[in-house]
Amino acid sequence: MKIKSLNKASTIVALAAAFGIGLGTAAEARTLKVQTSATASHFTLAFLNETWVPRLKDMTGGSLEIELLPIKAVVPHRETPEAVAMGILDGDLTSINYFAGRDPSFALMGDLIAGYDSADQIQAYCAIGGGKEMLQKLYDQYQPGVKVIGCGAYAREAFVSSVPVRGVADFKGVKVRSPEGLASEVFKRAGASPVSLPGSEVYTALEKGVIDAADNSAYANNDANGLNKIAKFPIFPGIHSTPILQFTVSQTAWDQMTAAEQAALEVWYLAAYNDMRRIVDMKDRELVARDKAAGDIEVIDWPQSERDAFREIAVGAWKDYAASSEMAQEVYASHIAFMKKIGLLNADF
Repeated sequence: MKIKSLNKASTIVALAAAFGIGLGTAAEARTLKVQTSATASHFTLAFLNETWVPRLKDMTGGSLEIELLPIKAVVPHRETPEAVAMGILDGDLTSINYFAGRDPSFALMGDLIAGYDSADQIQAYCAIGGGKEMLQKLYDQYQPGVKVIGCGAYAREAFVSSVPVRGVADFKGVKVRSPEGLASEVFKRAGASPVSLPGSEVYTALEKGVIDAADNSAYANNDANGLNKIAKFPIFPGIHSTPILQFTVSQTAWDQMTAAEQAALEVWYLAAYNDMRRIVDMKDRELVARDKAAGDIEVIDWPQSERDAFREIAVGAWKDYAASSEMAQEVYASHIAFMKKIGLLNADF
């Protein structure tokens, strides 16, 4: 069964017309090969492939197409920026957190742990709050040749756990899969023992007891990968992570596109990610209701007092990471300015 989009095809035609994107005669088609941070079984990858990949071709009159590849299909997950800059990949659609080892600024850019309340807020930060420009500045310094098309989040992650974690105190000694950098630091400060693993290894690690829990993905993706069947104490709504993913292409590929193709690609990304955010939220809630009714899985919802305590731990980590480099300070300032603007933080923060 195909996954149904919440947007109709006519929306794409309207968007294309608004941006002056021609839908007429096709030039010789070019296919952008883009590696993602999703496993082949992810709900989100299936949704994009079924609903949005064909639309880029429609929006450009057949001159530009895109192929979305699962994690590690061409290069290791931490090496996509180099591969994009060198032209080994045409682009990536992947978690910025994977690049935290380059500079602490990537950790802050990738996920201000426990900071934002929703994926919608992060999409606004990236699109109109300076986030996209901040990310481009990082690549201009650390990996020239990478063109940022956009960034955003599609869901607040549901925490996966094989042991009940009902509050901050329950993290003590729990082995948590977490990306390196800020996320790992927050879990460490909460008493957990972070373990760095790619998403593709989470199922086996949980099954074998290498880890007890995982900072992994949206509830729908965790369900599609069978994680909740072996780790029956998920936390939803999530307590920690609303990861920011980047969509980049090589500067060479970008320069070879026509102005109409460039506009189409930017519009395509914004529309696809907004659509995915809505459908993932709906799917998450549908699956949570199903699992609660079945009774085999205990879906844990932390009380606000515990969420506040965890956020306080995260705030300390933000500030320490911001002091780690000049670029980290810039990223931190960018987040804080936007969060104050939308009322997430008071003016005295």
